Amino acid sequence: MWIVGVCAIKKFLGSLILTGLCILLQGCGLVYDAVELIHPLTRDELSTICTRGRLRVGISVEPFRPFVFPAVYTNEGIRVTGLDIELIREVADALTAHCGGPTPIVPTLHVTRFPDLFIKMNEGQLDLFVSSVSGTVPGTRPAGLWFSAPYLRDDGIAAIIRNPEVAERVRTQFGKQNGNWDTLAAVQEGFAGLTIAVQKGRSSHQYAKANLKRVRMVICDSLPASIESKDLNIDVILTNHSILEYVTKRVWQEWHPLTQPDGSPLLLTREDLSIVTSEEHRQLQWFLNNLLFRLEESGRLKQMRTRWIEAEYAPTRRATAEGLPLEVTQVPDHYDQGQCRLAEK
Repeated sequence: MWIVGVCAIKKFLGSLILTGLCILLQGCGLVYDAVELIHPLTRDELSTICTRGRLRVGISVEPFRPFVFPAVYTNEGIRVTGLDIELIREVADALTAHCGGPTPIVPTLHVTRFPDLFIKMNEGQLDLFVSSVSGTVPGTRPAGLWFSAPYLRDDGIAAIIRNPEVAERVRTQFGKQNGNWDTLAAVQEGFAGLTIAVQKGRSSHQYAKANLKRVRMVICDSLPASIESKDLNIDVILTNHSILEYVTKRVWQEWHPLTQPDGSPLLLTREDLSIVTSEEHRQLQWFLNNLLFRLEESGRLKQMRTRWIEAEYAPTRRATAEGLPLEVTQVPDHYDQGQCRLAEK
């Protein structure tokens, strides 16, 4: 009887101490942390995805070949494919294995204008997004978001031109450097007075704002918009090197990559491409980084990069065989390339 009474007193004192601790900490804003140490109040994001059975993935409404190709109509419905889509499949398959449920985790695509992807991510409407996004160029990492380990390293911002005189201007500047190459200085002088197009919010936009002060900058909603713009007399278009290399060989062959004097690709700066999720999603962050490390370690990432960036293939066939579905209501936005306009000074 005496032993039972002592145990009851201990339990009461323990509860009293915990209650007092919570009251004391509440004034400092730490009551949540105190309770969280004892019992989690909310489930982590991985558990939420497992329960939901869906992975909400944002992709840019603009197709960035070869990362995301324009949607195609197949016998199975509307499908979209590309390197980023294959990567999304890998993430969903890994989540299926992690969750261990009877049904696979289904990736659902949410197509959004590139600048709005960051907003929707911060608002909790997406679990992650993949859109050939760089987090290594200054100004490309909004607060509240986290960028994974790279799935494509050593990409970079490059330029394409139609008029050979632009290339000659840049080569002349390199010639003045007597072998001590300074790409930034050569580009700043060579591009001075020219009309340069960038895509709104992307790394090329941030680069141009920071480094190209003597140009006439045009901001476009998409790469196709900058290609097809007639009224603004665009001389140079900037975006990811891997994208420009693909489209100038296979889509817009009247445009040509700007090269160094030795003929190699001219990169204005280097950048890595990453998956983006919320800064608060620590469990998902570790899951993604561990997955990317495993894919790199096994050679799978290299295989994917070779398959989409270097190999010859028919995107339509791949969309039919392995593409992800796109809601028919999203197709008009997907094909709306938007417009170009002069940047405000």
